[in-house]
Amino acid sequence: MLRISRDLVIDEDDIEIGFVRASGPGGQNVNKLSTAAQLRFDTRKLTIPEDAAIRLARVAGQRMTKDGVIVIHAQRFRTQERNRQDAIDRLVDILTEAMIRPTPRRATRPTFASKQRRLDGKKRRSDVKSKRGRGFDD
Repeated sequence: MLRISRDLVIDEDDIEIGFVRASGPGGQNVNKLSTAAQLRFDTRKLTIPEDAAIRLARVAGQRMTKDGVIVIHAQRFRTQERNRQDAIDRLVDILTEAMIRPTPRRATRPTFASKQRRLDGKKRRSDVKSKRGRGFDD
């Protein structure tokens, strides 16, 4: 069992991990061994609130299919074990971020003193500019 947050725990049996050949440099090792991990997790098995499900779809982005399956391809490391753990960590990060409810913004108004400071600064700048370009008085 993986604990994502206080309210969310997922069963490790729901996570499917397969190994495929990694792309990129690596010499003969990359041609012979299947070290890249491909993680698949069906989000329909989760029981999460509706707002968290919407955030999960936004956070997962293109990694989530139309059927609600998150697919993570991990090939950062040269061994299956490290790529497997990397894929699981990335899944946990996505789910953790989706479970955090954003705090709503409260509209505030500027204080009277801050308005005065702004107007004083504008007046000072206006005085500086208005004194430019005048010739000498004889």
